[in-house]
Amino acid sequence: MSTTTQLPIPPHFAPEKVGEVWRVPYQQRAAAAREWAKKYQIQPASADKTQVCLLLIDIQNTFCIPSFELFVGGQSGTGAVEDNRRLCEFIYRNLGVISAIAPTLDTHTAMQIFHPIFWINQDGEHPTPSATNITPTDIEQGIWQVNPAVAYSLKLDYSMLQKHALHYVNQLSQHGKYPLTVWSYHSMLGGIGHALVSAVEEAVFFHCIARDSQTQFEIKGNNPLTENYSVLRPEVLDGADGKPIAQKNSRLIQQLLEFDAVIIAGQAKSHCVAWTVDDLLTEIQQVDPSLAQKVYLLEDCTSAVVVPGVVDYTEQANAAFQRFTDAGMQIVKSTQPLAIAS
Repeated sequence: MSTTTQLPIPPHFAPEKVGEVWRVPYQQRAAAAREWAKKYQIQPASADKTQVCLLLIDIQNTFCIPSFELFVGGQSGTGAVEDNRRLCEFIYRNLGVISAIAPTLDTHTAMQIFHPIFWINQDGEHPTPSATNITPTDIEQGIWQVNPAVAYSLKLDYSMLQKHALHYVNQLSQHGKYPLTVWSYHSMLGGIGHALVSAVEEAVFFHCIARDSQTQFEIKGNNPLTENYSVLRPEVLDGADGKPIAQKNSRLIQQLLEFDAVIIAGQAKSHCVAWTVDDLLTEIQQVDPSLAQKVYLLEDCTSAVVVPGVVDYTEQANAAFQRFTDAGMQIVKSTQPLAIAS
C-alpha cells in the first residue's frame, strides 16, 4: 500500500458558496492551476504509475442546491451541500493522485417515462411527482395510462407505448428494481439544474488544467422509454417486442475496469450511486471478483433520498453499501489520507 501526501487547499476555494450557483472564472482558475502545479511539482496525469479515476455521480444543481428540484437532503436536511464541501476539499488535497475525473450528468427532457406529463388518469390529470409510484396493477386497472399526446410528440405508436409501459413496470418488479417513481421535472437539458454544482465544477476544472487531464463527462438518462439511475446501464434494456431500446455503457465499463483504482462519490446514495456501483460490481464479478478491492466509496460524499413525511431511502442505501463492502469494495472517508494499492 502507498499513502499519498495531501496538498493544501487552494485559496480560491470558498466552502460557504458550495450551496450556491455562480460562474466559474475559467481563465483565472486556469492560470492559478498552472502556478499551483508548478509550486507543488504536480506532474501531468500521463506520468502517474498508478492510474486513479474519480467517478462523480450526478453532482448537479438539480440534486445538490437546496432550492432546486430534487435536492438530496439526506437525514440531516443539508446532505448534498455538506457532501460537496468535503468532495471539493478531497479533490484539492489529492490533486496529484487523481489521474482522471469522470462526472456523470443526468440529462432529461420533459416527455420521459418518469415525468408527470407522460401519464394521465381517467380525468386527464397527471400524477403528483415524488409521491406517486406506478405499478403493473395501476396500468392494468387503468388508474394510470400513457398520455396519448406524448405518443404523438415522440412520434411513437400509442398502443405500442401502452404495451411498453406495462412491460416496463413489470420488468422493474421482476428484476428487483425500485418501482417506477414519477419525479418532478429535473436535470432538464439546457437548464441550470443540469449543470454541475459550481464549486465542484471549479474543482474539476482546476484538476483538468493542473494535471493536463481532460474531464470525461458522461451523459445518461436521455432515453424517453427508461429510467437510467446507473451510468453503466439503463433500468430496462428491451421493449415489449423484445427489441433493444437502450444499451449498456460498455466503453465506460471497460475504462473503469482498466484503472488501478476507482473512487466513487455523488448523489444519491440510494439511487444513482447505488445502482452504478451495483452494475460495476456485476461487471467485476463476471471478470475477476478480486477487482472489487480497487473500488473506493467516499461514504461522507453521498446522501440518500429522504422526502420528509413521504419516503426515506436511508436504510436501503446503507444495505447496498454493506453489500458492496461484503463483496470487497472499500468504504472510506474523504478526510482520510488516500491509500491506493500500487
